[in-house]
Amino acid sequence: MRVEGPYLRSGQVAEQAGVNPQTLRYYERRGLIAEPVRSPGGHRAYPPETVTLLRVIKAAQRLGFTLEEVAELLGAGRRGHPTPDLRARAQAKMTEVEARIADLTTIWAALSAVVSAGCDSLTQCTCPLPFADLASLFPSPQNGISSPYDDR
Repeated sequence: MRVEGPYLRSGQVAEQAGVNPQTLRYYERRGLIAEPVRSPGGHRAYPPETVTLLRVIKAAQRLGFTLEEVAELLGAGRRGHPTPDLRARAQAKMTEVEARIADLTTIWAALSAVVSAGCDSLTQCTCPLPFADLASLFPSPQNGISSPYDDR
């Protein structure tokens, strides 16, 4: 296919969108962006709109959407269907963020207690909230609830 109109090379798209050039190929394989046509010299030729699409994808990721979720939402939009699911998914992400904020608040309080108590050993800490008891503050897979901090 012959390239007509303005186009951008991989490096230009990556730079303008603030992504790594390998990200372009990965997103192509995942179906998030269309495979580009080739220039007469054999270079990948992306339409300028690709930069905007990449920025939207990265913004959605920063909001907590997985690439799979982004692909589903983009797919619905490409088929010309409205995406009322976006609102429901955003509300679900808000709930996830609230849970993470609660976890982080607990972690911050525990770290503050460690600092205030002057702890310098994980096993010999005498602070009001010993490290051995910290596990009880967070949900675990054993009780059917997993935490985003498990197995990190």
